[in-house]
Amino acid sequence: MFAMFGASVVVPLMFHINPAIVLLMNGIGTLLFILITKGKAPAYLGSSFAFLAPVAIILGNKSMNYSYALGGFVAVGAIFCIVALIIKLFGIKWIDILLPPAAMGAVVALIGLGLAGSAAQTGGMLTNVNPKNAIVFVVTLLVAVFGMVLYRKFLAVIPILIAMVVGYVLSCSLGLVNFDSVRKAAWFALPNFQAPHFSLNAILIIIPASLVVISEHIGHQLVTSKIVGRDLIKDPGLHRSLLADGISTMLSGFCGAVPTTTYGENIGVMAITKVYSVWIIGGAAVISAALSFIGKVAAFIISIPGPVIGGVSILLYGMIAASGIRLLVESKVDYSRSRNLALTSIVLVTGLSGIYIPIGSVQLSGLTLATIVGMALGLIFYVFDRFHLANDYE
Repeated sequence: MFAMFGASVVVPLMFHINPAIVLLMNGIGTLLFILITKGKAPAYLGSSFAFLAPVAIILGNKSMNYSYALGGFVAVGAIFCIVALIIKLFGIKWIDILLPPAAMGAVVALIGLGLAGSAAQTGGMLTNVNPKNAIVFVVTLLVAVFGMVLYRKFLAVIPILIAMVVGYVLSCSLGLVNFDSVRKAAWFALPNFQAPHFSLNAILIIIPASLVVISEHIGHQLVTSKIVGRDLIKDPGLHRSLLADGISTMLSGFCGAVPTTTYGENIGVMAITKVYSVWIIGGAAVISAALSFIGKVAAFIISIPGPVIGGVSILLYGMIAASGIRLLVESKVDYSRSRNLALTSIVLVTGLSGIYIPIGSVQLSGLTLATIVGMALGLIFYVFDRFHLANDYE
């Protein structure tokens, strides 16, 4: 629970929603995951970072608010369930056809690169920089960075949480924290539920990120299989774990939380401790859900000042972008082949250029447009391969 806590609560803070509902749905989602996978796949579901960029677009639209993002989350959860059925029937090779590694890596990198400015803005580092804010921002960032490099064993899994604690304490000493909301908060309070609104425009903005989460999910299950010494792709089956992730994400959308995903931090905890018990993971999930009803916990989290969140976010968003590059490296993408060079180049430039295509009331741009372009090119190149038209056959 501590491993997921720091990163998981940053997501609702970036979305400007109360983190209590996220703690609740992370706990419930994890318990559902354990149930649907028959207790055979140890995993903890936390807040997904893949949706930060599309949600930022929605929140930047004056005609929409967070409830429209929730409608997109419900649609994404439904897509997970459909993909789970397709995987059960046809396997997973079609994913590489639809979005080859050269395109997928670029799409993942775009999620982080597109949010760099948001992290700096949150930290108050773009205009009229307050020296106190700058100190907290830099110290928080450095603690997180050096922690990733220097911490060992369990501490190596929670550098984000440690950085947030250090940044919070420093903010208190500099008088940047207002405790009025903490004092006024009740000890026990219901999480803030809210209903989704459904808009085709918002759904189309959110959906491309689902492909990233599906690929991330497959990667996590493969890594976890190696750690626990069992093939989780076959038993309980990738279709079951993805179905569980989809149902959890749909439920989060209906309740006002954020999409969930299997957490790499918790996979790291299992690798370090050699403890793979779903009973222990379930216990942590129950604690997370219980914390959501303690009003002062949510109030403390909300009181974390912007420079702390900004400092942590700089690293987290950079890690998302770097994970895209890592995907390219681990997939051994050969850039001497023109197709791979073209795929990565077009996806990156399309996503960062500001190009948009209006389709009625819907506007395709940024990550959405880049993902669609990458999928279209991937399918076209697959057809070229089938007919041996590509020049790399020479």
